[in-house]
Amino acid sequence: MARFKEKFNSEIKAQLIEEFKYESVMQIPKIEKIVVNMGLGEAKENKNVIKNAVEEIRKITGQAPVVMEAKKSIANFKLREGMQIGAKVTLRNERMYEFLDKLITIALPRVRDFKGVKANAFDGRGNYSLGLKEQLLFPEITYDDVEAIRGMNITIVTSAKSDEEAKKLLSLFGMPFAK
Repeated sequence: MARFKEKFNSEIKAQLIEEFKYESVMQIPKIEKIVVNMGLGEAKENKNVIKNAVEEIRKITGQAPVVMEAKKSIANFKLREGMQIGAKVTLRNERMYEFLDKLITIALPRVRDFKGVKANAFDGRGNYSLGLKEQLLFPEITYDDVEAIRGMNITIVTSAKSDEEAKKLLSLFGMPFAK
């Protein structure tokens, strides 16, 4: 799993320097963190949803997630301040590279009718976001243990100054962008 970090240190840096003509190695963009987020609106009615989702995220990422609470009350959504409505985990260093490797080589190819991830899901500052419709794409989650299929958002935060640099960085890591 550490092959992603080793690959970044040699091959990817050289290709980025060649393409973007960086003058210093400090200008080379890198992946800073990956945030995995699971919104759980149905947790308002059933408290076990949070417990199960936290355990699933922990299995997938190898790190305990933080339970997110509502910041303010919204009557139309029957939401009160302080209610638990989601779980997220921020991955850095080794766990980040392990998760990225698992996402690119195992989870994304399992998506039905997969033609690649959207190439226009950058935010203008070099960060990339994608959504997965089900947690069953990861090998740690078995179909028998899942009570409900839930999606998750994955945000890859890079130090790139532009979307073009970030796209090149992620494509060198093997991110399968749609043509």
